[in-house]
Amino acid sequence: MSIPVTWLYVPGDRPERFDKAMASGADVVIIDLEDAVDGSRKDAARENTVRRLADRPPAEAGPELHVRVNDLATARGRDDLGALAGLPGLDAVRLPKVDSPDDLALVDDTFGDQATPAHALLESARGLANADAIAAHPRVAGLALGEQDLTAALAIRLESAFDQIRLRVVLAAAAAGLDPVPMSIYPDIADTEGLRASCAHGRDLGMFGRTAIHPRQIPAIRAAFRPTAEEISRAREVVEAAERAGDRGVGAVALPDGRFVDAPVVSRARDILALADRIS
Repeated sequence: MSIPVTWLYVPGDRPERFDKAMASGADVVIIDLEDAVDGSRKDAARENTVRRLADRPPAEAGPELHVRVNDLATARGRDDLGALAGLPGLDAVRLPKVDSPDDLALVDDTFGDQATPAHALLESARGLANADAIAAHPRVAGLALGEQDLTAALAIRLESAFDQIRLRVVLAAAAAGLDPVPMSIYPDIADTEGLRASCAHGRDLGMFGRTAIHPRQIPAIRAAFRPTAEEISRAREVVEAAERAGDRGVGAVALPDGRFVDAPVVSRARDILALADRIS
């Protein structure tokens, strides 16, 4: 699967929304057993989720299906994990409040030889401090930030203060060879312009894609991460120049305006064109 652009949360205690979420156009649907579910309904949420995964057709078209479990430091979180083990419909598990690689040991113990990947949510100072080690764990397929939890844990008041944290996690993921870090949720579903501006800022920091809490946010997120017309034009110019020079074994490619670009720039240009085609 290509790198996801949109990740949509759906509460585990609302099974009537599962199929709607799968048809929403999101690249990944995350059934949430944690924050989106009231404590009195968590058992029902787990049962709904297990049933959906157990009944999932083997070749179901559409998005990947992930599950965010409760905190693995709690019995409920550990029971969530145990209930998911062996279910064929599960594409990945999403782990909240990961503080160290030790938290991944429980996933390994529970899933055994199953190759089910894990996405680690960093939501504490300790998790951020251990970002490199967490990212390097073989079970981890991606990192994400729980910015609302971090706001409370670190008493951050300035939005700009998060930029250092975001860059820190972007670097950890890149160093471990993981996909780019998707952005955290934007809580105001009515503020489409604010969502677009926030996505543009995250993209400038090297983040890619975003989790959504409502399907109406998906088009704005996709549009925000689609390359601009200027980026597409520039990328096409680079690729065409590389193709013209392709048979001459040239290490650097000359553009019509006299600039030279090398192989990494050409590779990036091809990625931009492919992304533009995918997010049409």
